[in-house]
Amino acid sequence: MDLGLVDLQSARSAQVVAMRSACEELGFFRIPLTSIEDGIAADAWGQARAFFSLPVAEKAAVGFPEPGYPYGYSEYGLEALARSLGHDDAVGDMKESFSVGPDCDIDTLPATRGDQSAWIRSPSLWPARLPELRPAWERYYQALAVVAAELMSVMAEALELPADYFEPFIDHPITSMRALHYPAAPNPAPSALRAGAHTDYGTLTILRTDQVAGLQIHTDDGWWDVPPDPDMFVVNLGDTIAQWTNDRWRSTLHRVVPGPEPRHSMAFFHMANWDSTIECLPTCRDGDEPPRHQPVQAGPWLMQKFQSTVDSDGR
Repeated sequence: MDLGLVDLQSARSAQVVAMRSACEELGFFRIPLTSIEDGIAADAWGQARAFFSLPVAEKAAVGFPEPGYPYGYSEYGLEALARSLGHDDAVGDMKESFSVGPDCDIDTLPATRGDQSAWIRSPSLWPARLPELRPAWERYYQALAVVAAELMSVMAEALELPADYFEPFIDHPITSMRALHYPAAPNPAPSALRAGAHTDYGTLTILRTDQVAGLQIHTDDGWWDVPPDPDMFVVNLGDTIAQWTNDRWRSTLHRVVPGPEPRHSMAFFHMANWDSTIECLPTCRDGDEPPRHQPVQAGPWLMQKFQSTVDSDGR
């Protein structure tokens, strides 16, 4: 399945048309990898690969210090994304991952003791063996934060809103970033998945992958492969956008299926501010079609979804 292209270097009118079409039809689109500086992308990618090559004990040293902690190393099989949709019996995904949080940004808000948002502002953990990983990832995170804000501006215009409409909702986002390694799985069990079927929780996800296939999206016609393209980012909408647009724009179910080759990816999960209220946008209201979703606060919504992906004992 070919995804639409939104090129941030093209005319703004072309961006708006391409954005509206992609978001209404699939909820997935592509943007060129050249949307950020090549060196920034390459350094972050190289450090991610180096992290997964570390001995297990060194990766585990930056593992979640307690159940429900949002950042750090997640061992193979620890997370089951399908649980976020209520499938409590889902088995663990065939992957390991390493995540960091909003303290990677330049002007992140500090955690305040007693504030519920302190959970999402927990410190990111960094491996001692790789001192270059932190600065490389922070540069990458900050570059993608700029891209995400620009995409949100294009989205606003595509929704017939002012270009700066979303700015008050995303000026202190609770964005996270994750690198993923899917080991080779030449003979998987019939029901095994590298990442269980799920939707993303926030505004949008900016994903970089290698040349190995595996990502699939679900449409009315079933599951479709997304061809890998290392020269493109894949962007998909999250539940926040679906809630804002009264489901006119899609937060599309997707998964990663096993394969005989190892696979790597990096995902930037853009979020709204912790205290942003997400409710039907004025241009998505219709007298004959009332809001389908109750208003939610972005931060607690994210916390509930994230913590549902592991069992109460941390698994």
